[in-house]
Amino acid sequence: MDYDKENKLERAKKQVAELKGFYVHLVVYLAVNVFVTVVMILENLGNGESFLEAFWDFGTLAVWLFWGIGLLFHGLKVFSYNPFFNKEWEERQIRKYMEKEKREAEKYK
Repeated sequence: MDYDKENKLERAKKQVAELKGFYVHLVVYLAVNVFVTVVMILENLGNGESFLEAFWDFGTLAVWLFWGIGLLFHGLKVFSYNPFFNKEWEERQIRKYMEKEKREAEKYK
């Protein structure tokens, strides 16, 4: 019984640590990207572009986009969301391999 409680406690601690890591990642993402965006906009404004031209420049938004994709996958992992390899998929694969093994075994009876 104590082992089960310890196991649950360790899993809970691990989940909290992963959640904390995601939130730290999110804060760093926002802080760095705001800083980079402001610097790039100011630089583009200095080069004679209008604010909208400077803001909608791909270089300004690329960091948000590509780092955001990484952040999205980090969040999907932390919150245990996997639309492709979920429990139903696992169960189908298990049934498929079990049926294959059964057919193979019946060949040699």
